[in-house]
Amino acid sequence: MQGYEPGAWFCEMLRPGQPQHPTLTLLMSRLAALPIESLRQRAAAAERDLLDRGITFTVYSDATAIDRILPFDLIPRVITPAEWQQIETGVVQRVRALNMFLYDIYHERKILADKIVPADLVLKNAGYCQAMVGFDVPFNTYVHVCGTDIVRDETGAFRVLEDNARTPSGVAYVVENRHMSLRVMSDLMTSLRVRGVDEYGLRLHNAMAEIAPPGVEDPQVVVLSPGIFNSAYFEHVFLAREMGVPLVEGRDLCVEGGKVWMRTTSGLAQVHTIYRRIGDDFLDPDAFNPDSMLGVRGLIEAWRRGAVAIANAVGTGVADDKAIYAYMPRIIQYYLSEEAILPNVDTRICAEPDALAYTLDHLHELVVKPVAESGGYGLLIGPHASKAQLAEFRALLKADPSNYISQPTLKLSVSPTLCEDGVRPRHIDLRPFAVTGRDTWVLPGGLTRVALRAGTLVVNSSQGGGSKDTWVLA
Repeated sequence: MQGYEPGAWFCEMLRPGQPQHPTLTLLMSRLAALPIESLRQRAAAAERDLLDRGITFTVYSDATAIDRILPFDLIPRVITPAEWQQIETGVVQRVRALNMFLYDIYHERKILADKIVPADLVLKNAGYCQAMVGFDVPFNTYVHVCGTDIVRDETGAFRVLEDNARTPSGVAYVVENRHMSLRVMSDLMTSLRVRGVDEYGLRLHNAMAEIAPPGVEDPQVVVLSPGIFNSAYFEHVFLAREMGVPLVEGRDLCVEGGKVWMRTTSGLAQVHTIYRRIGDDFLDPDAFNPDSMLGVRGLIEAWRRGAVAIANAVGTGVADDKAIYAYMPRIIQYYLSEEAILPNVDTRICAEPDALAYTLDHLHELVVKPVAESGGYGLLIGPHASKAQLAEFRALLKADPSNYISQPTLKLSVSPTLCEDGVRPRHIDLRPFAVTGRDTWVLPGGLTRVALRAGTLVVNSSQGGGSKDTWVLA
């Protein structure tokens, strides 16, 4: 920690203006006692371990490499019990509102009739699925696994950056990062009361069993993956292992007699719940993309007949659209009559003329994001953009304003991170994972992503970011 100086940023470890937690004080003293050479040796050991154990992801835009490890920073991010209470209750509130919103827009559409959310924003959204209209799902739960991206501003306030309600990824790294901490930094954890993360697989399996068709005593759950070339394939293997269920691809399943079956060495076995990690368009060539080789023909019809459950439900993409995100505080107020426990980042929807005019006038100050992209692709960070980039983006905005939202450039919080020139502040965010069947449970912690390059605010793994272990204090 020698020479560590966070500057004007809110530091998660030092917490300016907030009461110092005794565990953080102890942790900082232990870190300060570790020579930088020791930290580097441990980091190298962690990197070798990640490679040996195949804990990797794929960057589709990089033609030179299929797999790479997600860089692991061994200095943990710590969340106090009071902070976690706010995050946990805020995530549960948000997931509840998302599920109520999805039920409504596929049934009575009251929120549209009351003009809380513009009807065109929903009904013409690429993520809106006509096949879901009037279709009931168990417990009215559409978003069974949700990853909520949370940042912290310069005052230390938590804010939601976006909701991931389709097929959120990253939970495998939460668990594996903890295992890594126990291997290479166990001396830091001695006598500290840090909440465990190992029950995720059990909780996920329980939720998948809860939504299975009624009357099945021991439902067969499977994880449906696009296959080995998917960027998150390591996680698909991890999830199947943690739940103790088969990992399948579309070719391993078939629909016969209105039911879904899995091909096994001893014949066909019925499948009751599918935790799918395949996008809507590729799930069933009969219902969506007829050219899909990844899905299962007849799957959606079997689902609609109640023969199988699918998580997350089809059509959830409309709820994590970045334009819908801007309305989330109003959605929470509408359905729950509550203020958002975790407020949004201030957001302008460029489809609205006033918002577009403001965005064009202040482009050099703002972050502008395409509503349908993820992973940090296609966004503009105004203060870091060149004149040519600003001019190019201005043309994109004018040509298709409804495809963009804009937000102020946040002063994201930082955390001490091991870099080439020592321990330095680097920007971070947090993605807690909520699992919902009948009720919602939030994994204590989440994926802390860290922007490893100095000065950058983009934490996505596809853009060169890494991750940290997240310690929630008991």
